[in-house]
Amino acid sequence: MILIADQEFSLFQELIHQQAGIYLLPAKKPLLEARLGKRIFHLGLDSFTAYYNYLLENWDEEIAEMLDRVSTNETHFFREPRQFDFLSRLVVHDWTAQADAGLRPRHMRVWSAGCSTGEEPYSLAMILWNYFPPSAGWEIEILATDISNRALERARQAIWPIEKAKNIPDVYLKRFMLKGTGAQSGKMKAGAEIRSVIRFERLNLNDKVYPVTSLFDIILCRNVLIYFDDAHRARVADRLLEHLAPGGFFFIGHAEQLNGLMHKILNISPTIYVRVGRGEFGIMGGVPRQEASGVR
Repeated sequence: MILIADQEFSLFQELIHQQAGIYLLPAKKPLLEARLGKRIFHLGLDSFTAYYNYLLENWDEEIAEMLDRVSTNETHFFREPRQFDFLSRLVVHDWTAQADAGLRPRHMRVWSAGCSTGEEPYSLAMILWNYFPPSAGWEIEILATDISNRALERARQAIWPIEKAKNIPDVYLKRFMLKGTGAQSGKMKAGAEIRSVIRFERLNLNDKVYPVTSLFDIILCRNVLIYFDDAHRARVADRLLEHLAPGGFFFIGHAEQLNGLMHKILNISPTIYVRVGRGEFGIMGGVPRQEASGVR
């Protein structure tokens, strides 16, 4: 195992902080050794200093690879269920009533910022497709972004171990998930209908400008801001809010807080905020089904 010296750790600590806004405490030295050590060995290098120099010389190709390895991709379906319950009970009722009254179009845009391996956006897609089906004239658009190319590739494949099903409500599990057979036994895959409404893109939340267009009705940035220091956390949250429609909802993780932004948002429930300002539409502040062969 290649060990990292204190001076080397400081170099990577500063680099990662500058590029991704993630601040690694000294206690994270073993984590950095473990996550970058395999890459260093694969490249035939003998030290973290050698890898740091390699990184600088091959910046365009290697920086994304390095950030891929240091980012955390822990998630599960319907994480923080109280937020999904809020969405199902209150938001669905209001949006349906407004659409029926002609006060808003039957179209919604949702952004899952820090989507990891996809469980969050697919959870959203299940709820939204269930309550706002295209057969009733609704159009659903979910943008799912993450800094990790590896996580995004897994999310696009939409295949998970069957054990992941335990957090999915039966009504959604049976309707939207396919159970693998044969070579895919022990796995499940998201159905085509919910895969069709999600677009996955790589995005670094530490970038000064986000290449996204139009405004979103809901933005989720959950259990991501906790990895930033106070200054980066405030800047990232502020940039995200620039893309949230007035009256739109902003969800964060239960261990996170938003400070210095209360002139833009109103806290309506723990971890749930609404964008201040009146928007155009006045939005208020199992077992998967069996496939014949394999996962399709």
